[in-house]
Amino acid sequence: MSRAWLAVLAAAVLLPMAVRHALATEIWIFAIFGLGLNLLLGYTGLLSFGQSTFFGAAAYVAGYLLKHYETNVFAALGVGIVVGAVSAALVGYLCVRRSGLYFIMLTFALNQMFYFIAYQWTTVTGGEDGMPGIGRPALLGVDFRNPLAYYVFVAALFLLSLWIMQRIVESPLGKILQAIRENDVRAEAVGYDVPRFKLLAFVIGGAFSGLAGVLYSMLFGIVPLEAIGFVFSGNVLFATLIGGSGSFYGPIIGSFVFIWLSESVSVVWERWPLLLGVAFVIVVLFFRGGCVEAWARFWSWRERRRALAGIAQ
Repeated sequence: MSRAWLAVLAAAVLLPMAVRHALATEIWIFAIFGLGLNLLLGYTGLLSFGQSTFFGAAAYVAGYLLKHYETNVFAALGVGIVVGAVSAALVGYLCVRRSGLYFIMLTFALNQMFYFIAYQWTTVTGGEDGMPGIGRPALLGVDFRNPLAYYVFVAALFLLSLWIMQRIVESPLGKILQAIRENDVRAEAVGYDVPRFKLLAFVIGGAFSGLAGVLYSMLFGIVPLEAIGFVFSGNVLFATLIGGSGSFYGPIIGSFVFIWLSESVSVVWERWPLLLGVAFVIVVLFFRGGCVEAWARFWSWRERRRALAGIAQ
């Protein structure tokens, strides 16, 4: 087991001892959300502003089933994953043959379309009031209304999601997606069906986003309208970039940073988004690889200093 995995496991154990259980749970949910986006952005090179489409659609559908039919937890999660994947397939089918600014704006426009549907369909979604009254059904005798029990459940699903994503990015499929990111024209020239692989990345990313959406609705007991809006897409994009887009563990670090700033610093300083802006500027100008790259540079500098000190002695 790698040091990075050990660090993640240690964080999963220690986090609920350091912060509120709800906050710790939200961090892992956001990390699952970030894993889906990172497959698109970091490994395939697709900058999507519509990731909340899949997150919100899954949250609404699964939330409706949980609220009105008291659906089994695993059934709700399965439905959410399918809804996330299907909505991603729909959006991806319309977008993958576009590139650059046209691709970005199309994902944004489709996200706004889904947002408008959720806003207008008040009999189902609750419109701007959101969809409240979503419960956490017990599973195998475990009462998920207990914050710690739900935290353990979400943390376990996150670790499973992380393992699955690692298998994906290290597989031949992951290598093909990275080749498309580096040069999609060259990838197509050697025989890869680039649009199909981009669509597959969309579907997988949508499935992860859908899982996160269902867990989010169960955590807060409501699906707010903002969950399917552009700002939510911007939040997960920001977290992924801060942590390190293209780095496997980047979304995890970014989720810690973003959720901590938004939940903790906002209590003591109402202008906390200024810190997010400063952090984003620093990343864009100096550390394109986010916190992961910053740490790698620091560690390399530290090792060089140690080596030079040894030579001097």
